[in-house]
Amino acid sequence: MKDMIKLADYKADDIYDIFQLTDEVRQGKYQDFLKGKSAILFFPNSSIRTRVTFEKGIYLLGGQPILFSTETLDKKEDLRDVCGYLNHWADIVIARHKDIHLLEKMAEYLEVPVINAMTDVNHPCEMLTDMYALSKIRKDFTKDRFLFVGGKGNIGLAWQEAAQIMGFELEQCCGQGYEMGGLMSYNNIYDAVVGKDIVCTDSLPASALTDFKECQVTTAAMKMANEGAILNPCPPFYRGEEVSKEVMESKYFVGYEFKKYLLEVQQAIMIYCLTR
Repeated sequence: MKDMIKLADYKADDIYDIFQLTDEVRQGKYQDFLKGKSAILFFPNSSIRTRVTFEKGIYLLGGQPILFSTETLDKKEDLRDVCGYLNHWADIVIARHKDIHLLEKMAEYLEVPVINAMTDVNHPCEMLTDMYALSKIRKDFTKDRFLFVGGKGNIGLAWQEAAQIMGFELEQCCGQGYEMGGLMSYNNIYDAVVGKDIVCTDSLPASALTDFKECQVTTAAMKMANEGAILNPCPPFYRGEEVSKEVMESKYFVGYEFKKYLLEVQQAIMIYCLTR
C-alpha cells in the first residue's frame, strides 16, 4: 500500500502508471474493487468538485464512503488515538486539511493508505487530473511550455512540483512580491504569455487584485501565446479577476469537460494506493 501525500514522493513512471489505471477505469474495469470496503473522508463543507468525485468514485467502485468534517481532525483527542481506532474499520482515508504535516502524521499512524485531497501547500489529485486531461489533448504535454498566473499558494506550488517530476518548462506571471522562487517570473501577462502552450491560473485574494492588475489573462493575451494554446484556470475561478469575462467564452478555455476526469483519476489513485 502507498500514500498519496505529495507528488514529490513519486516518479514520472508512477504518474504514467496512474494514467494507465485511469484508462482502465474508464473502460469499465475495477467496478467492484472497493466492494465490502469503507473509505473515510474528511472534507470541509465548502468542498464541491473534489468531494463529489471522491464520494461518487467510491460508490461506483462498490465501496462505502463515510464523511466527516475536516474540523473533526482538529479536536482535542490525540491524532494517534483517532488513527488507532480507524485502523480497525477504515480501508482507505481521504483528507482535505490545510496542514500537510497533519496528513503526514496520519500516514504514520494509519495502517491504510492516506490520500491528500488538498492542503495549503499542494493539491496532488488536481495536478494528476490536469496532467491526465492534457495527455488526452496534447501530443506530449511534457514538451509544452507552461505559464502559471497567480501567487505562491497551493496550486502554484503544485504546478511547480509537477514540473519538477515530469520535466516540463514552467514560468510564473504575478504581482511583485508574489514570486514562488526557482521560476522565471513576469509582472505583465503580455510579456509572460509569449511562447507558451498551457496557461494555468489560480484565484486571487481580494487584497491582491490591485497587485495583479497587469496579470489578468485576456483573449488579447492568449492570442500572443503559441498556436493551439489553451487556458486552464483552477476552479473556483472568478471572471473579471484573474481571468477576463470574454476569455472564458473563447476557444482558449478548455471548459468543464477538462475537469470531468477528476472522477476516474481519483478512482485510479485509490486503486494505485491500495495495490502498489
